[in-house]
Amino acid sequence: MPDINTNEEQQQINYGELVVLGYNGQIPGGDRGRRKSKFQLKQRAQANGLKAQRQHLCKNADEVQKLTQADFHSISYTLSRNQTVVVQYSHDEDSDMFQIGRSSENQIDCIVMDTVAGAKTFDDLTVPQSTISRYACRIVVSRHPPYTARIFAAGFDASKNIFLGEKSIKWKNEHNEMDGVTTNGILVMHLDGYQFDTNSKPSKWKEVSVGGSVFDLGEGRLKFNYQLTPPSTTDNILKDGSLIDLCGATLLWRSVDGLKNTPTRRLLELELDQLNSKKPQCPVGLNTLIIKTHPLSSTSSTSSSSSPNAFVYLSCGHVHGNHKWGVRNDNNESRECPLCRTIGPLIPIIPGIEPAFYVVSSTDNESTTSYAFQPCGHMTSQSTALYWSKIKVPYGTKGLKSICPFCSVALSETKPFVRLIFQDSIHRQ
Repeated sequence: MPDINTNEEQQQINYGELVVLGYNGQIPGGDRGRRKSKFQLKQRAQANGLKAQRQHLCKNADEVQKLTQADFHSISYTLSRNQTVVVQYSHDEDSDMFQIGRSSENQIDCIVMDTVAGAKTFDDLTVPQSTISRYACRIVVSRHPPYTARIFAAGFDASKNIFLGEKSIKWKNEHNEMDGVTTNGILVMHLDGYQFDTNSKPSKWKEVSVGGSVFDLGEGRLKFNYQLTPPSTTDNILKDGSLIDLCGATLLWRSVDGLKNTPTRRLLELELDQLNSKKPQCPVGLNTLIIKTHPLSSTSSTSSSSSPNAFVYLSCGHVHGNHKWGVRNDNNESRECPLCRTIGPLIPIIPGIEPAFYVVSSTDNESTTSYAFQPCGHMTSQSTALYWSKIKVPYGTKGLKSICPFCSVALSETKPFVRLIFQDSIHRQ
C-alpha cells in the first residue's frame, strides 16, 4: 500500500489534514514513519475505495469462513452461534480509503497511539494498556470535487475483514441493512459554524457507526437502542474543524481551504524571531529574554537562575526570567510576582508552532505571540486561545475537558489562558 505522504505524490490532489491533538509540530522525539503528529491525505495514484455490494446470511461457521477468506473485503456481524451476516464489499473507483488505528500493519495509513498529556519524550508516550483499537476507523474521500470526506467506525484488518462479535452492539437499520458500533466507540463533533474561527461554536459529541450513521450519545451505550432510535440529523461528512475521538486520542480535520487561512510554520517562526529581536527584558534580572522553540527542561530551568528563557507568571501574565525572587516556602508553584504581588506558578513560555491549531482571527494582523495557555504556558494568538478554551474533548475517565491543543494538558477552568505582559509593552491592548 503506497504511503500517503511520499515525495512522489507531492503533485497529487491534497484532500486535507488529520492532526493529532497534543503534539506541537511533531511527536516527542520526532515523527517516525506512519506514526506522526499529523497526516496529509492525498489522492492516491489508484483508487482503493470500497462500496457495499451484497449481504449474505450464513448459518454455520464454514459459510462464514468461505466468505471471509475470499479475495474481497467484508464486514461480519455475528448474531448468534448459528447466524452471521456477512456484507461483501467491492472496489469503488470513485473514492479513496484511509485507515486509522494503533496497528503498524501495512493496511493502516495513519498510526495513532494514546495521547499522554504533557509528554516531553518518546518514552513518555508509553501507556500500560491502550484504549485505541488496532483498526479504529476509516475515512473515505471522493476522488471528484468537492472531495467530500466521510468517516466510518472500524477499519479492515490484514485479511480484509471487519468482525463484530456476538456481544458487540449491532442492529438492522430501516433499509434492512446491518450496522453496528465498535467496542470503545468512535466519536465525532462538528462545529456550529461555516469556518474554523472564533465565531464557531462547539456542538455535541456523537457516535459514528460502522456503516457511517451518526447517533446522539445515550446515557449508556449498552442500554441505548440504536435500532429503534433514528440516526442524528448530523452526518458523517468531515468539515473544517471537525474533531474525531478514538478513545485515547483526538484528531482534528483541517480542509485544504481552511488551511489557506491559517499561519504557516514559517510565519509563526518569523513572528517569534521578531519578538526576540525586540529584546524583551526581565524586570528583575534586567537580562534579555529569549523565547525558544524548545525551552530548557524543567530540571535545568529550575536549577539555573541565569537562564535567558522567558517565563510567565500564570496568575497575572507578567513575563520574567527564571529568577529566585518571590519563592514562597520552597514551592515553585507558589511564586509572588514582583510587579503586582500576585501569587501563582512561574513557568517557561513555549511557542505553539503547529499551524493547524490556529484559528481564523476576527481582526487583521493578530499577533501569534500575545497569549499563553494555562497551566502549560504554550504561546499562541488571542483568537486561538479563546477558541480552544470553549472546546471540550473526551479526557480519559474525567469526562469532557478543555485542553491545550499543543500538549493536551487540561486547561484551568477559571482562567484557561493569560495575556503576556512584557516589561516594555511589546504587546499592547
